[in-house]
Amino acid sequence: MPTDKLKWFRDAKYGLFIHWGLYAIPGGEWDGKFLPRGTEWIMKRLAIPLRDYRLLAEQFCPDAFDPYFYVRRAKQWGMKYLVFTAKHHDGFAMFDTKVSDYSVMHTPYGRDIVRQLADACAAEGLTFCVYYSQMQDWEHPDGNGNTLDYDPEKQDFSRYFYEKALPQVRELLTNYGRIGMIWFDTPYDMPIALCRELADAVRACQPDCLINGRIGYGLGDFREAADNSVPLLSRPDPWESPMTLNRTWGYSRRDDNFKSPSVVLENLTRVVGKGGNLLLNVGPDRHGRIPERSDEVLCEAGRWLEKNGESIYGTSPAPDFPYLNPWGETTYNAQTLTLYLHVKQYPPAPYRLRLLGLETPVTDVRLLTGEPLVYQQSYDPARDERRLYVTLPEKCPDADDTVVAVSLAGEISTQKL
Repeated sequence: MPTDKLKWFRDAKYGLFIHWGLYAIPGGEWDGKFLPRGTEWIMKRLAIPLRDYRLLAEQFCPDAFDPYFYVRRAKQWGMKYLVFTAKHHDGFAMFDTKVSDYSVMHTPYGRDIVRQLADACAAEGLTFCVYYSQMQDWEHPDGNGNTLDYDPEKQDFSRYFYEKALPQVRELLTNYGRIGMIWFDTPYDMPIALCRELADAVRACQPDCLINGRIGYGLGDFREAADNSVPLLSRPDPWESPMTLNRTWGYSRRDDNFKSPSVVLENLTRVVGKGGNLLLNVGPDRHGRIPERSDEVLCEAGRWLEKNGESIYGTSPAPDFPYLNPWGETTYNAQTLTLYLHVKQYPPAPYRLRLLGLETPVTDVRLLTGEPLVYQQSYDPARDERRLYVTLPEKCPDADDTVVAVSLAGEISTQKL
């Protein structure tokens, strides 16, 4: 019987995205100009000539980088996989590539970052994945995106594809052990034939390696949502939502607009409740340090997951409810027939919350901590409206997210408007 190579992804629910490269050195500032978001795009957005940007490689020497700290922190934060930017749009490889000298091996640091993270993930039992920008490459004369140094009319994209992109993808999938997923990005108008060739190469190297949706043309194994976005409706097929923790993917010296732990958990429950995975990003600085506020936020969210993980891991998409719930989100476990109510806006006295549209009979309602709760399930035939009322404790058990476990008599069913 064939194995379901998507199983680990469906089970994971929560992953760590790491955007790190030469762009961490300027940290969003260049020649007195400040880039408020998207600092990993600084070369293109601030029109930095390649000859100047390349000089950053002479400064790359992250004295504080510890791959085991990254991986152990990811596990502490409750994440089940790690996606690292092996090569971003600037074309700089964070790994030992024989294809180009524009890599971490030709810096004062001179050590393979991808190798270190791959080894740490393998040792710690975390699924390791790589990001690779397959179309944009601002260093290669035939890559997409650099119109400052190269004339687009004279470019031959297929030359870049066969000289750099395809060989580097093969290196990543040959030299670093098991890769759980390769995360492509910005396919734009890349020819579909080359996208197919890239997908075929991935599957030839590692048949079980997942390909995300941004390879383009529906050739991936799952759908990638738009950045920092959640679909309006739940989806039965696997999908993922990539999100930033502040306003940028790469490190920014000035951006301290970090999401609170409560917002992180709200996004996580909203994504998971609709059947997806949350891929949440951190951007290390030039020294290889994760920003202190990122660590604080994710540690607090991780502590919540230690206590409430059963309402996230192992869950599956449920039918959409007919109304938005002002108090929060829902997740569902089809194996245990348990609906989880994630109460983020605690109701005032008499501390009752209402869920409309649940058709399946309820057999028990408790806090996730085990305390039984009073509930009432009713049906109004004149309005064809099903209601579940749950009375919560007077004192809010968890200001970030109080989880109520609703046991159901059978498979969940909801009303339609």
